[in-house]
Amino acid sequence: MARYRGALCRVCRRELEKLYLKGDRCYTDKCSVERRRYPPGQHGQRRSKISDYGIQLREKQKVRHGYGLLMEKQFRRYFEEASRKKGVTGELLLQFLERRLDNMVYRMGFADNRRQARQLVRHGFVTVNGRRVDIPSFLLGAGDTVGMSEKGRKIPSVSESMEKAQHRGIPGWVALESEQFRARVERIPSRDEIPVTAQEQLIVELYSK
Repeated sequence: MARYRGALCRVCRRELEKLYLKGDRCYTDKCSVERRRYPPGQHGQRRSKISDYGIQLREKQKVRHGYGLLMEKQFRRYFEEASRKKGVTGELLLQFLERRLDNMVYRMGFADNRRQARQLVRHGFVTVNGRRVDIPSFLLGAGDTVGMSEKGRKIPSVSESMEKAQHRGIPGWVALESEQFRARVERIPSRDEIPVTAQEQLIVELYSK
């Protein structure tokens, strides 16, 4: 599958918001968004009026990029699935994204960012309910337990990430057992518990045209 291979900091600067794509660097004064608060490119500092469509597009891109630089086709599938279910479509969309295995590995503190989390999953270091799962888009449900395999526990970056996560905080809907290198999904998070600043209703309006 095609993947974005450009500079990650350019993505955050384009959205004028930290998407935490580079882990530790995003929490320091080296963060590009803090140092250059304008879009990249030679015309980045120009002031230009953004249309309603442009505002909706930027909200969609911010969410799509924030959850691990997902491809458009994959992101749209989540939206279509959310629109078929009962409930608020925008909230359901974010819940689908939160339930992705690579995102959960990141939320639980096993990785510094979602790209690193995806690598751990792809290389077979992550288990779900005791079974190895190597599909980053695997959707978790309430009651599922995510853990690291024996080999995964020996990776230095995993232990380091877990120590840092203790300071940053673990979501309230996750029960972490750090000594056992595992965590349990207590419940599906509500909108208030999802730390995403996007206005998801604008994404719904964009796809509904």
